[in-house]
Amino acid sequence: MATKYPLPAFHFRVEWGGTNLGFTEVSGLNVETQVIEYRDGLSPDYSVIKMPGMQKFGNITLKRGVMQGDNEFFDWWNTYQMNKIERRDITISLLNEKHEPVVVWKVRNAFPTKVDGGALKATGNEVSIESMEIAHEGITVSKP
Repeated sequence: MATKYPLPAFHFRVEWGGTNLGFTEVSGLNVETQVIEYRDGLSPDYSVIKMPGMQKFGNITLKRGVMQGDNEFFDWWNTYQMNKIERRDITISLLNEKHEPVVVWKVRNAFPTKVDGGALKATGNEVSIESMEIAHEGITVSKP
């Protein structure tokens, strides 16, 4: 009998606008269902009932190494014009050893809210990392 193991988190792909980009880290793939508490005055119980309410999606943070001549983050950021910005659907796939998607997160109507060009350190010996935080209007998760 074959033993099943959890999937490693280090092999993934991010696609937006037809472009596959390499990232070192993707975080914030979460959704929360807010709770509505209710009690009417005729209730014989001295407690509230709880019901599922609106869903709330956290912002997603994408991090990658700075590459010479690659301005993809800032080009998207610069589409902002007076309360309008280009929105994109993003697909994030966790891959197996054959580079096939095992878990797929589809992010709807995403737009950048923050771009960080990275920290510079004269005595450092590491890769310069830039990051982008994006807001969105929903995530769906599938396991093909």
